Amino acid sequence: MNTVQAKRILETALLCASVPLTLRDMRTLFADELGADTLRTLLLSLQQEWSERGLELVSVASGWRFQSKPQMREYLDRLHPEKPPKYTRAALETLAIIAYRQPVTRGDMEDIRGVTINTQVIKQLEDRGWVEVIGHRETVGRPGLYATTRQFLDDLGLSSLDQLPMLGQMQDQADAFAGLVSAQEDQLPLQPALSLEEAIEQVQHDQPVFPDEAEPPSTEDATS
Repeated sequence: MNTVQAKRILETALLCASVPLTLRDMRTLFADELGADTLRTLLLSLQQEWSERGLELVSVASGWRFQSKPQMREYLDRLHPEKPPKYTRAALETLAIIAYRQPVTRGDMEDIRGVTINTQVIKQLEDRGWVEVIGHRETVGRPGLYATTRQFLDDLGLSSLDQLPMLGQMQDQADAFAGLVSAQEDQLPLQPALSLEEAIEQVQHDQPVFPDEAEPPSTEDATS
């Protein structure tokens, strides 16, 4: 099999895949006839070939995938118009804390925010597939330790946490970052939205956020 043929096969598999493909997947595609180094060379070549097109080949946490370039979003949104998502301060702040301070317990998050975190806020992020419990802290009550998932990185188009934007880059990254968060049916629309840029900035500076603000009572609290 020559390089041109191998590249076309790989390109086709990536375009048709519904999820990112790992190097192991690609080796299976070629019945282990191509090694990891050869596959990486083909991937880099494909990236270059697609650099002037509306799609781009990117590496994310779960593997490699084709995705539309950001400048195409304006046009693609015309085919499937959606209402701009709205987020609560609590959800964005909690997500930012977990992303930048993981692994953290609910108590850690509450210490940083300065207010109690409603159970529904964390459940919202878990249901989205963005955070999960990866263990327990060996202390009284063994509280769960929360961290972000591969799905979180995939949805942001990142291959590792090291690629999360630093504070100085946040102005350019905030809109794209926040735009990936889907509106949830059980979202708590009780507070005005706070941009993720503002949330992360406050988290990185260890500032208690809205210390005089109380979380809306949970359903459990309301019925007890």
